[in-house]
Amino acid sequence: MEMFQYDFLQRAFLAGLIIAVICPVIGIFMVLRRMSLVGNALSHISMAGVAAGLMTGVSPTFGAVIVCLLGSGIIELLRKNFRRYAELAVAISMSTGLGLAVLLISAGNVNNATVMSYLFGSVVTTSKSDIIIIAITGLLVIVTVALLYSRLFYVTFDEEGAFYAGVDTGLVNMIFVLLSGLTVAVSIRVVGILLVSPLMTIPVAASLQLATSFKQALAFSIVFAVISVAGGIILSYYFDLAPGGTIVIAALVILFLSILTKKVLPVIKSKSA
Repeated sequence: MEMFQYDFLQRAFLAGLIIAVICPVIGIFMVLRRMSLVGNALSHISMAGVAAGLMTGVSPTFGAVIVCLLGSGIIELLRKNFRRYAELAVAISMSTGLGLAVLLISAGNVNNATVMSYLFGSVVTTSKSDIIIIAITGLLVIVTVALLYSRLFYVTFDEEGAFYAGVDTGLVNMIFVLLSGLTVAVSIRVVGILLVSPLMTIPVAASLQLATSFKQALAFSIVFAVISVAGGIILSYYFDLAPGGTIVIAALVILFLSILTKKVLPVIKSKSA
């Protein structure tokens, strides 16, 4: 294709595909555990890391990774202290991250155009260092989830039962939240801080409409995310659209199609019978 003659678009596509795999891998556990808002909180917290990176000259993606890891740990600690009101952990963390980001941006006179590129995504400006960080993070997330798969699965569907079965639920929860933070941090370069949470949840929501097992839902969600990211980048190139928003809209189209398919298929089967 014509667009792939440009190096920056090749980097954009590679980064997008890695993100399209790891977002649903984390997102499916997040959705089934009813922790979707945690992803949203982490995306807002990452803004403080981006601002710190822009101020100090360090890679904003690296800054987002560090701050998201710290934020993940804080969210998990707050969730333990507010067990009856766990949503407070999300609200407190999100407010802290946003407040710190605003202070850093105003104190450091950070360029507004650069800030906007991280808010809404700017996949075409993905650098080689971004690719390295995204690839290493992607590998770490996939390997860790694979190693903890059975324990994560158990904790996701029955945390109390997993605890009494001898699973260290506290450690599993902490690792999962840290992995969520890493995933969010490296994804903001592709879809932006404000749009990363939908990429983690919408493909999963679409897969849950059609899948009949957990593994099938995981596979479908990865496929849907890859189609959304690839289609979004291609459409944004040819129609001069914002990549992050185009990716999310593509994911929404797939969600609506999956809902329609779920409703139409039984009708077709009953008529053919």
